Amino acid sequence: MLVVLSLSFSEYRLLAADWPQFRGPSGEGLSSETMLPIEWSEEKNIRWKTEIPGRGWSSPALRDGKIWLTTAVDDGKQLRAICVDAAQGQILHDVLVFELDDPGAIHSKNSHASPTPWIEENRIYVHFGAHGTACLDPSGKILWKTKLEYDHRHGPAASPVVVDQLLIISCDGDDKQFVVALDKLTGQEVWRTSREGAMAYCTPLLIQVPQPDGTKQAQVVCPGGEWVIAYNPKSGEEIWKVRYPKGYSNVPRPVYAHGLVVVSSGYNTPVVFAIDPTGQGDITETHVRWQMKKGAPLNPSPVVVGDEIYFISDGGIASCVDMKTGKVHWQQRIPGNYSASWVFAAGKLYITNEAGLTTVVRPGTEFEVLAENPLPGRTLATLAPVDQSIFLRTDHHLYRIEAPKP
Repeated sequence: MLVVLSLSFSEYRLLAADWPQFRGPSGEGLSSETMLPIEWSEEKNIRWKTEIPGRGWSSPALRDGKIWLTTAVDDGKQLRAICVDAAQGQILHDVLVFELDDPGAIHSKNSHASPTPWIEENRIYVHFGAHGTACLDPSGKILWKTKLEYDHRHGPAASPVVVDQLLIISCDGDDKQFVVALDKLTGQEVWRTSREGAMAYCTPLLIQVPQPDGTKQAQVVCPGGEWVIAYNPKSGEEIWKVRYPKGYSNVPRPVYAHGLVVVSSGYNTPVVFAIDPTGQGDITETHVRWQMKKGAPLNPSPVVVGDEIYFISDGGIASCVDMKTGKVHWQQRIPGNYSASWVFAAGKLYITNEAGLTTVVRPGTEFEVLAENPLPGRTLATLAPVDQSIFLRTDHHLYRIEAPKP
């Protein structure tokens, strides 16, 4: 199903059936699924398990019964796009997209294939940071390829975002920082906006901000090192920005709810900022509504359910916070270390740690764990709930997790 990007949050929840990008249709970890398993293991509720060649931390992206992933083979010298049949788990396409002599170093928490694809009806967009960006058709044919020159240092991470006819990518390198929009049909550059700061690895988020005249202003929110900046997606013109000095290597994707954009400032000591996006220019001193330090994430993205926002720190401190005020309802430690992001689906919160254990939590102002579900293997990828199933990627396999039908 095609999801129109100008839809409101409530309309996303009604129409979203597939999981076509990082963190789902709205990009904020929200699923419209109503029936999902809450318990599984290697021996329980596994419909299929498929070995995925190479190594990659891109999350599963699904549309029309097909799953697309990226992976890096031969220590990153071959960058590939893989299509898996969602019903049976067979690999349908394994496409060599880029071939490199020396892909360079990566961070221990990264891979050479970490950005998640974006799937449209007839096109799949895959991005490998400075290694290259490409567009494929559903048969795996490469329609165009391009390369954005910058030093991503620790490897690729930020996923691309489609806004109307544009493919928008944050390129915050160690040497230079910019946001770029490519024509999604040709790969040609439409606009590029330079910015100052440190390296960062954030996926942008498209939001619609109500205006005094009753209209809505499209903004693409792009956290970077030291600044989060919102741009006009059509032109790349800066709308507003907020500074968090000495932030760098930012990873969590923003969320937007109750009129606030929530971002995390990155390494070394993260701070969460809730920002009113109705201002213009530098709004650091005027539009930050609340902050949170304890339990702030370096890597996992938060999720908003009702009036609460949920965080998980890399070390496993889970937090439930009032979205409007920043009041902390609870903070509890759950097992393991975390890089994957929260997903809300079928009325429950799912979070997977780096050792393959997924904890299921009941949303609300009282902390309650419903289940803990182990799978073997390391994982940094965020799960995807589609068609009464959960698709979960580990370091060697892709799983379809599904409860037996009554």
